[in-house]
Amino acid sequence: MQPISFLLLLTGFGLTACDAPSKIQDPISAPPVAEQVPTWIGAGDQRRLDEYYWIRDDERSDPKVLALLAAENAYGQQLMAHTERLQTTLFQEITNRLPKKDATVPIALGGYQYYRVFEPGLEHPIYKRFLNDNPDTSEVVLDVNQLAQSFDYFAVGNWVVNPAQDLIAYAEDTLSRRIYTLRIKAVGSDISQPDVITGAAPSMAWSQDGQSLFYIKKHPQTLLEHEVYRHQLGTDQSQDQLVYRETDPTFSLWLEESRSKAFIFIRASSTESTEILIIPRKTPLAAPYPLLARTDQHEYRARHLKDHFYLLTNDAAPNYRLMRVEAKHAGDQSAWEPVITPDPGTFIEDFEVFDTFIVTKEIEAGIARLRIYDQSGQPTRDIPIQDIPATLNLSANPDATSTVIRYELSSLKTPDSTLAFNTETGDTQLLKQAQVDGSFNPDHYTTEYHTFGASDGAEVPISLVYNHTLKRQPRPAYLYAYGSYGYSTEPYFRSSSLSLLDRGFVFAIIHVRGGQELGRQWYEQGRLQQKKNTFTDFIEGSRYLAATGLADPNNLFAAGGSAGGLLMGVIANEAPEVYQGIIAKVPFVDVVTTMLDDSIPLTTSEYREWGDPRIAADYDYMLSYSPYDQVKAQNYPNMLVTTGLHDSQVQYFEPAKWVARLRRLKTDANHLILDTDMASGHSGPSGRYERYRKTALEYAFILDHLKTAP
Repeated sequence: MQPISFLLLLTGFGLTACDAPSKIQDPISAPPVAEQVPTWIGAGDQRRLDEYYWIRDDERSDPKVLALLAAENAYGQQLMAHTERLQTTLFQEITNRLPKKDATVPIALGGYQYYRVFEPGLEHPIYKRFLNDNPDTSEVVLDVNQLAQSFDYFAVGNWVVNPAQDLIAYAEDTLSRRIYTLRIKAVGSDISQPDVITGAAPSMAWSQDGQSLFYIKKHPQTLLEHEVYRHQLGTDQSQDQLVYRETDPTFSLWLEESRSKAFIFIRASSTESTEILIIPRKTPLAAPYPLLARTDQHEYRARHLKDHFYLLTNDAAPNYRLMRVEAKHAGDQSAWEPVITPDPGTFIEDFEVFDTFIVTKEIEAGIARLRIYDQSGQPTRDIPIQDIPATLNLSANPDATSTVIRYELSSLKTPDSTLAFNTETGDTQLLKQAQVDGSFNPDHYTTEYHTFGASDGAEVPISLVYNHTLKRQPRPAYLYAYGSYGYSTEPYFRSSSLSLLDRGFVFAIIHVRGGQELGRQWYEQGRLQQKKNTFTDFIEGSRYLAATGLADPNNLFAAGGSAGGLLMGVIANEAPEVYQGIIAKVPFVDVVTTMLDDSIPLTTSEYREWGDPRIAADYDYMLSYSPYDQVKAQNYPNMLVTTGLHDSQVQYFEPAKWVARLRRLKTDANHLILDTDMASGHSGPSGRYERYRKTALEYAFILDHLKTAP
């Protein structure tokens, strides 16, 4: 594959000569060849030969493994060396669009307004607050830049202030394994308490008296959030009291405060079931008790306000309905009374309760809306939305007495916006829109919403955006999807994508089954024994875009991460001829081996997403699409595969093994690059700017492999 032509760079995509990839001067060395060490894994009918199983190293210290990853990095850097100037240009473009100084809209909590600030040139946020109506009293709550000074990777996963608002507990991760250390410090000073809690999840909750901090401990091997502890302020972690232990390995735990602040919720959840346990905040020594005991395939979420619980439940309502019950009768489901029961085709994704009204986020026919109901459950109005399709989310609304609803809006051409809707006047106020520095003009971009008929008759949506001031037709395409866990890939703004849009690309999201863009059934049709719908939807959507002229059939580039990386692995095996390039980020590609190993983090909690390979039918189905197992001797597209050495969600050895097998079996001369970040994990670098170096590499890879017309 030849690099993109100099002429095309100058004329077709708005690049200058200094941006163009220079020609490769030195001969490219041969790619790394991983040693084959045949290893039998599994038992009985499930025995398989894995020649690269040795690449797995749980301690991440085996010199042989580290040498292979280093060799792959060096090879990839050599292949991309001629694009270094382009990568620098792209990185500068992307980061220069970020405002030098940025701050969020303050959120009221008690007598203070809390907000986050990015200062010029700094990689990490600073959390601040000021007294209500007096911004001049601003003080630092937590400066992450100061905390991160001694670390290659540093992230704060969560922080909570105590009821007196003079102490802050925060969760720090210095390895990118999502294993947190909890620390406590005084607000407004650098004085830290002696309390140090290790091996924790990021969720925390204070007791009402501020003397106890509840937290979740992770299992040291599987990393499942499985135990809740109560920590007494000023004591050693060894004295912490076990509050609750989850014994079902398919469930994980999370902590949160109720809306009323009266309770601490312990939320135990699996793919298909939920249970919420309650601890009154004023009696932190009390044993937790279930709001409603778990039952199979019953999921619910709860808010508490005044004397009632409001429950969003899928009981007798696959797309959810909202119920209400007096707190004293919450455990008796027969006492639950329906408040909002929408049409069967309307999916209630989220809700919030106020003293005089309720607001829901609903999705109908793939389009999101925010709808307001009175306390009896009668709809009163929808919040007016001008930009459709758009991503809508309820924002922080901590004051239940308020008549103003704060929400977030974004679209493929509209930067992230925080708005406030006044339910009394009907007025909408724009509180903040993310600043995009440079020459960005939203009027230069067109967004469209298409559907196509899948081979089984399903109508699959596609959201796309392009710069209509650039007349190139057809347009090279960046195609994206996720399609798992019921996670909806909504059309939100990505300022980094402007670097492709302004070079003539179309950016498209194929809303494949496995998400919830069209309701719960959209998710059900893309998991377990119907998982292959996710993959065929993406392939057929790609072909639809090419056939209709919305995208250049010779320049389709597909990208996805994690479970979306699994999607990339499948399409590489099943339809390699469709794509000029594939970017698989932290891809989950060794499906069967991982799901058979319950020592690997998160495996047991995902049996109801992918299947349980100990069951023959599940094993056979998963094996039939598992990217690593289905690599074959054929041509593959140009491929960029990324991973992080410390990834706890998708272990680094999955993509490393996959690339090793691809190298051995593929029959083409196209580029295959494995890029391993040796200092980070699943989410990549933690810094505000540094994370975009991988984006610049990805975009340079795409631009370098554009196929020119004959």
